[in-house]
Amino acid sequence: MEALLVWLEGSALGEFMRSSGVWAYGVVNLVHILGIATLFGSVLALDLRLLGLWRRVPLASIETPTLTLAACGFGVAVASGMCLLSTNGTEYVGNPFLTLKLSAIGLGLVNVVTVQFLPVWRRRAIEPHGPRERLALRIIGGTSLACWSMAVACGRMIGYW
Repeated sequence: MEALLVWLEGSALGEFMRSSGVWAYGVVNLVHILGIATLFGSVLALDLRLLGLWRRVPLASIETPTLTLAACGFGVAVASGMCLLSTNGTEYVGNPFLTLKLSAIGLGLVNVVTVQFLPVWRRRAIEPHGPRERLALRIIGGTSLACWSMAVACGRMIGYW
């Protein structure tokens, strides 16, 4: 991790971010927050549906817009996060919250990929779901919500270490 942060800070991106002034960092930080809000807001809506809320709303109708928004938000958050880290990445060496945030993001992404191969997810358009399928969907939603909530919380705590 340390080598990556040192490399990122010494990169052309790091030099550009440091030479662009305080407003550039502030704008990139705002973009990062908007990306996170887009990601988390859409994930929250889908995960709450998977946990059993809004059962009258077909899962198939909420899935496409929420996953599309989540993917866009994730892309914006990653790109802007790299810019923020490149500014002073070596200051985060040893910060446990950065490690926890990246681990939570990794687990969240593993959950997304794993879910694609589960039979219950492939049959999501067929409703109503039986008790076993509802439990599986709740586990999927709960795991996702836990991972992304942890990523957001740890991201917020990074600056306080």
